[in-house]
Amino acid sequence: MKQKTGALFDLDGVLLDSEGIYSNFWDAVEAKYPTHIPNFSSVIKGSNLFEILHDHYPNDDIRHRVTEMLNNFQRDMPFRFFDGALEFVRHLQSSGIPTCLVTSSDNAKMEALYRQHPDFKSHFDGIITGDMVSKAKPNPECFLLGAQVIHVDIDHCVVFEDSLKGLAAGRAAGAHVVGLATTLPREAILDFADEVIDSFVNYHPAKLL
Repeated sequence: MKQKTGALFDLDGVLLDSEGIYSNFWDAVEAKYPTHIPNFSSVIKGSNLFEILHDHYPNDDIRHRVTEMLNNFQRDMPFRFFDGALEFVRHLQSSGIPTCLVTSSDNAKMEALYRQHPDFKSHFDGIITGDMVSKAKPNPECFLLGAQVIHVDIDHCVVFEDSLKGLAAGRAAGAHVVGLATTLPREAILDFADEVIDSFVNYHPAKLL
């Protein structure tokens, strides 16, 4: 009997058109609490908050202030979806393909998203947040957990990612990796994905089967 296929989705830069907004936020943080790392907002793409604070802000007081800045920012930020993104997820559901959101976002950010889009959870059979894993991307833990949640072997799962760390995590997990050229140009991610798409518009669920 043919094994079913599962779909594992990153959030920011894949479903949410938010990477540019976050870049502006982290540029402002860098200006206020400089790490002196060139292109800091690009360097941390795909990292969760714990990893960013641990790796770049040794001062506890600054960690607290950056966390407070982020929480205040995310409480009011607009959550806009890419054209065709949620429609594609709905098509997967109607085709019988289980779906799981796998994001580095913490629970506080997700609650803000749910307040703006109360039906968001209904698009997925499972949701894995950054608070649920012990190792951040590029470690494959999050995608392995997502596959377990939807009861599909990871080698029968398709991972949708945009960041280099996320693409590396999908590859390390053993999934088929589809790169979204939304945050980085196509040529920057070609070698890290099994295929690259510009958007979910006209990308049909039959390709996953």
